[in-house]
Amino acid sequence: MKRPSRYARAAGSLLLTALLAACGGDKDDDTPPVAEAPPPAETPVAQPDAPVQVAFMPDIHFHDVYADFQDGSFPGIPNPKHGDNATIRTMYAQLTSTRLFNENYFAFLAALDDAAKRGVKYIALPGDFSDDGQPVHMRGLVKIMDEYSKKHGIQFFAAPGNHDPNRPFNQAAGKSDYLGLDPVTGAIGFSQPIYSRGGNAACSTAYSGDWARVGNTYCTEEVLHMGYAGITSVLEQHGFMPQPQNLYYETPYSTYKYEDYDHATALAQANWTNRQYEICAEGTGGPNKPQNYTLCKMVPDTSYVVEPVKGLWLVGLDANVYVPTGPGANDFTGSGDQGYNKMLTHKSHVIKWLADVVARGEAQGKQVVAFSHFPMSEFFNGASDDIEALLGANKMQMIRRPAENTTRALAETGLKIHVGGHMHFNDMALRNYGGDHALFNIQAPSMAAYVPAYKLMTLQSADEIEVQTVRLDKVPRFDELFDLYRAENAYDVPPRWDVSILDAKDYGDFTYRYMSELVRLRLLNDDWRCEMRELVKSPLTGADLLALSQLRTTVTLKELANTGNQNNLTPAFFACLTDGGGSGAANAAYAADAAEAQTRAQALAQANGMQLSDFAQWTALEMAGDFVRLANAGDLAFADIPAQRASQYKLLAQALSQTNAALQMSGNSVSNANTPADLFKARFKPLMAIMLKLANGAPSEHIRLDLTTNSIVNLSNQPSPF
Repeated sequence: MKRPSRYARAAGSLLLTALLAACGGDKDDDTPPVAEAPPPAETPVAQPDAPVQVAFMPDIHFHDVYADFQDGSFPGIPNPKHGDNATIRTMYAQLTSTRLFNENYFAFLAALDDAAKRGVKYIALPGDFSDDGQPVHMRGLVKIMDEYSKKHGIQFFAAPGNHDPNRPFNQAAGKSDYLGLDPVTGAIGFSQPIYSRGGNAACSTAYSGDWARVGNTYCTEEVLHMGYAGITSVLEQHGFMPQPQNLYYETPYSTYKYEDYDHATALAQANWTNRQYEICAEGTGGPNKPQNYTLCKMVPDTSYVVEPVKGLWLVGLDANVYVPTGPGANDFTGSGDQGYNKMLTHKSHVIKWLADVVARGEAQGKQVVAFSHFPMSEFFNGASDDIEALLGANKMQMIRRPAENTTRALAETGLKIHVGGHMHFNDMALRNYGGDHALFNIQAPSMAAYVPAYKLMTLQSADEIEVQTVRLDKVPRFDELFDLYRAENAYDVPPRWDVSILDAKDYGDFTYRYMSELVRLRLLNDDWRCEMRELVKSPLTGADLLALSQLRTTVTLKELANTGNQNNLTPAFFACLTDGGGSGAANAAYAADAAEAQTRAQALAQANGMQLSDFAQWTALEMAGDFVRLANAGDLAFADIPAQRASQYKLLAQALSQTNAALQMSGNSVSNANTPADLFKARFKPLMAIMLKLANGAPSEHIRLDLTTNSIVNLSNQPSPF
């Protein structure tokens, strides 16, 4: 007689059900599963044979820079430095994206080499291992993984991210900005469109054969966005299916017990026909879904738990939630902004299964470590509410923030350790909810962004886990494509990006410069209020900012716009303001006010052992870059921010903390009836306070997790400059 799956069994934790309901649960009548009974007395309680090392490498965003378009379509462009044709994206595409597309190829190889030298045998990939699951690049990724598995005995365990797959099923797509040759002159620098059939207008026309060149567009199925079927098929041996060497493997849909495990049964039950669930627009489907649920569809789920070595359970959670939006087979939202907030309501059976896994793991003495693509907790050191208050809702990716009730519900599953990705952030968060309900959320950084790194976890004992952040500053071949970028920069008239990025001395320096350009070209526009953005883009230095913190004036911004000395403020800054009425005549009093502010700023600097001239060594734009670096990298950014400058930031924050200013607004715009002093203080007082919060979060570079006291021990020798 067939045994029902665990998640379908009726009985279990009413507490978790109540929590899910409190968080806007799916109202499913299914109750969570009961934990398996503890093993018989003669069964030894297993802990990992210490020390066991597991590397976590999320957000690789692998793109094969020397890919073979097997249908013979896109040939790439010659790269004399390597001898092969490069199949890369433009540098401009990289500098306006929150991820690199090209150099991360070399960073991935460097990370694997580093892990192999350390003797690491287990590598988890918490999502976005690909960049939209394109067949041509997935082949390159799997080839590398297969090589390292064969040469070094490394086992990979993948969990999907929102870029793999982009939607549950195959999707016509492509990219408009591969680096190509000008169709007329043959010069390097052309933004080459490459799309699959139906991916753009050119490839939507009728053409015969596997591929075609329609106008200037290559049309090829090599760049479609594969869904679950294609991605899981090529990665079956790297986590998505049980392997003979696994001591144990199950999915939320398995029906066997741990003591009855055998590979053949696990393989049969892991078949994709069994690993489906129903999702509706309103929440989780299933036989007990409410009658008013609509657009219900069956989609795959790749979640699994594997025991690669005695005593360690790695739980690869598929936290992608694709909410149905229409009747079409692939009418879904993307999963990028859904995360665990939607997991609780639209994929609740996986959360119930997780609670069951944790309970059974604890009963059997297993060390349970979960990983997935999405964060399980707030990731800005408690500054999220401050950021939203200053910049507005959903700025700085705040839409991806798990609600506190979501984090609490996840902690109530009993899970203690989770490694996430998605944000391209380095962060460490600990949430204690009383009793034994504590959740350590480790945000592992991306090697395709700043700071490039991966997390190395060493399971020292049942109660202690060491987590080290391995920076990837030195990456062989990181500059192998730079000559092609120089040609691209020369091709664009005027150039669209600062060519000095190609002066980078190593990969760490390259990503530092990349972040500066990303801030300038995109993030300020995406996230910062107009007047703040244009103020930091103006020629203001740190000395000017400290003087503005000391400014006392009744001169309005409308008057200042017509006054000769505008304190380096630009027309673009004044264009952000709305007219508040009143006189706009020039006001000569501002010059004296500004001079007095500078005198006070000099005195303040000297009273703290500094010189105002030292503040002039950095610009407001550089400060904005450091703000974003701290937000993204936490204590990893300390190595890139000079101690003297950090002290100057602290003094500026302290000076502004003593001020109070309210702004006159016209809708969402600042009125020019305000004074420049009030505007600066009202906007930059909270900005600098947030900057210090970002700099003073929990340590993350090298730590030990104490699971007995639910605390974090800092093992890093790097002092904080803040």
